[in-house]
Amino acid sequence: MTIANAASSDAFATITARDLRERLKNYDELAVIDVRDGGVHSSEGHILLSASLPLSHLELRAAALIPRLATDIVIYDGGSGELAKRAAHRLRELGYGHVALLSGGAQAWKEAGYELFTGSNVVGKAFGEFAEHVYATPHISVQEAKKRIDAGENIVVLDSRPEREFLNFSIPGAIDLPGAELVYRFHAAVPDPETLVVINCAGRTRSIIGAQALINAGVPNKVVSLANGTMDWLIEGYELQSGKANLARLPTGAALEAAKASAERLKQRFELQFIDRAALAGFHQEAAEGRRSLYLLDVRGQAEYEAGHYPGSRWAAGGQLVQQVGEWVATQNSRIVLIDSPDHVRASITASWLAQINWADVFILKEALTGAVELGPEPSRPAIHPPQVDTIDVDALLLLDPGGATVLDLDTSVAHKAGHIPGSRFAIRSRLADSLASIGGNCPLVLTSTDGVLAAFAAAEIAGHTDRDVRVLAGGSAAWRAAGLPLVTEIAEPVHPFEDLWLTPYYAKDRFAAFREYLDWEIGLVAQLERDGTSRFRVFPADGAATAQAAE
Repeated sequence: MTIANAASSDAFATITARDLRERLKNYDELAVIDVRDGGVHSSEGHILLSASLPLSHLELRAAALIPRLATDIVIYDGGSGELAKRAAHRLRELGYGHVALLSGGAQAWKEAGYELFTGSNVVGKAFGEFAEHVYATPHISVQEAKKRIDAGENIVVLDSRPEREFLNFSIPGAIDLPGAELVYRFHAAVPDPETLVVINCAGRTRSIIGAQALINAGVPNKVVSLANGTMDWLIEGYELQSGKANLARLPTGAALEAAKASAERLKQRFELQFIDRAALAGFHQEAAEGRRSLYLLDVRGQAEYEAGHYPGSRWAAGGQLVQQVGEWVATQNSRIVLIDSPDHVRASITASWLAQINWADVFILKEALTGAVELGPEPSRPAIHPPQVDTIDVDALLLLDPGGATVLDLDTSVAHKAGHIPGSRFAIRSRLADSLASIGGNCPLVLTSTDGVLAAFAAAEIAGHTDRDVRVLAGGSAAWRAAGLPLVTEIAEPVHPFEDLWLTPYYAKDRFAAFREYLDWEIGLVAQLERDGTSRFRVFPADGAATAQAAE
């Protein structure tokens, strides 16, 4: 079933909750998009197989998340339909031709008796709980792990989180092997096959996935996940360290050969699909013709990516991609092509998990980095060029009398709390037009964001809704920092609540209570999956001899 264009430019096709649920059972391309702010998406509940793409960031993220303009897209909000309609109009302006609205939004889905899932990146987290359940992934309590560490036993803790998270806090003595790096760097980090290996993360998912990844890869060591990760570690009163890097070295020699053998094992068990440049050219052709969606994702480390990557590919560290697949790929049943170094170890472990999550068709590109490559970080690729708007530079803003302008900060709430232009007020772009009357005074409004791009879209949007002069800070808050000017953490009265993002329990005032609530929620995902019935997770036999069975 293809979503048809509506006859009127002001109308959109609609789909009922029941029909959408039936559509989700099909193995054709579909992007189900929740356009509410991330905090609302997480707290009020969302459809499991939907991706979060807030209206506030639509122009900035749509092209990457939904690269094919002919994709069937279903948009929903909480139930009023206003946000969904605005998003649908904007997507149509960006060239997307098959957009439908979910009648009644999330509320209608709930009233139909279907499950809404709270939290963030729930597909990946639910899969982690599912994997532990079906594979009986072994675990160790933090009390037992700490006892063995203190006793000087032959034990090592491997942290499966990205390095930036590891630097924030880590278990003393732990080695950082983020996500797909676990299998790749394991033999270099753990040369003794008798060492007990404990995989940890901040909660549960990456501990479970990491431990089971090593088991699937056939490492000789006994491997366990740290039950409830650093949350339980803190609950038990144990200390964490911060600011200490300890990334495992890249493998060479025998360690690299062992990693390659693990990749071959994964290839056979999970029926991994490898393609050459000619096959990829065919994929590109079908994408250009609007027939299939194509995502090129590089699963190596960030430094490796920036040193040279396949043209047009995005950086998506393998472990994070598994937990947060909807952050990179909004279109289900599309094509994902993974890019890796010639040994394909990290791509193999990533592909093995994506094959089980069953979100899209996954391929690994052979000889991906031969020939021309792009250098540097991934560029921002908005779906449309930012509009031309009136700007004000940092020097001119400084010359204004106190109270001569109201500065509105459209960056994330986390960034705003970490440091913002003195006196600026936090605001959410998608709500700004409806809140102008509540912003006192009649002085000019100056909008800022990280680099000014989001602020430019917001300024163009509100210009027709106010008589006040609206300007954008040229270069955004980055220009303020570059000028050496101070940022403050004191919070002026926000225009909107801090609901743009889901915040981890580590930000909660009562962290221990939040930890327990979060862990109970995560453990309960298996039962919620059973009630929901829309996931398509797959279980592969241990010997790889039989075709994988889709989970009911």
